[in-house]
Amino acid sequence: MSQDYEQGEEIEIEAIGIEVSSHPIELYKVFKIANLVGGGGEAKHLISEGYVAVNGELETRKRRKMYDGDFFEFNQEYYVVVCDAPVTEPEDKPVKQEKKAEKKAEKKTGRKAKSSKASSSKQKKNVPEDKPASKSKNSNGRGSIDFF
Repeated sequence: MSQDYEQGEEIEIEAIGIEVSSHPIELYKVFKIANLVGGGGEAKHLISEGYVAVNGELETRKRRKMYDGDFFEFNQEYYVVVCDAPVTEPEDKPVKQEKKAEKKAEKKTGRKAKSSKASSSKQKKNVPEDKPASKSKNSNGRGSIDFF
């Protein structure tokens, strides 16, 4: 019988269907959707320890992408991923780079605004009221500094 299986004969198994809204979906998320585990951390632990087989092969990658029709074995039960929606590949990398650039710009402007507010409040406290506050500004917006 093992020879028949090795020659490519298909076997029929009974699997529990797990419906997901979109695919690909990470393996640990399928565990959470199917309520096989209490949380994502537990799912990641079970997968990394080698308690899961995907499509007949041992799987230790927590973020393995599962598609419609993929099946996995866990705790002597078979499960199959079911999804009617078309495959949608997320393009995270370009979006993340754009967001990082925006965040850096916001942080830079935010820090400058904070430091200018702090320095202006300090200057108001330290500068005596007798001196006239006349500072010439250059075209780039910076004020000149008088040392003496």
